[in-house]
Amino acid sequence: QVQLVESGGGLVQAGGSLRLSCAASGRTFSMGWFRQAPGKEREFVAAINRSGAGTIYADSVKGRFTISRDNAKSTMDLQMNSLEPEDTAVYYCAATRSLAAVVTIRSYDYWGQGTQVTVSS
Repeated sequence: QVQLVESGGGLVQAGGSLRLSCAASGRTFSMGWFRQAPGKEREFVAAINRSGAGTIYADSVKGRFTISRDNAKSTMDLQMNSLEPEDTAVYYCAATRSLAAVVTIRSYDYWGQGTQVTVSS
């Protein structure tokens, strides 16, 4: 059984930064971040493979967000810079049973409770 808990969300002005963290219990393989804005479908943000050496980013966040993990601490982070109002959403940490980074929601087996990120203009 894998349990995930996100933290670090909050309110920030456009152009600002936030760092989200996901604490994991149990063994995890590849992991990722997803987000869901009001009235929208949950969408892929970023993924990282088991070792942390391989990453994938949605086009909307490339160059602004950085995903990382520390397997010794069983944590995964999402550094978000140059935030835009369009980034406003509930952000979810997720984990798969795959070693490779994946982008599809249905590939993820475990989910955190979500943390709210609000970017004001």
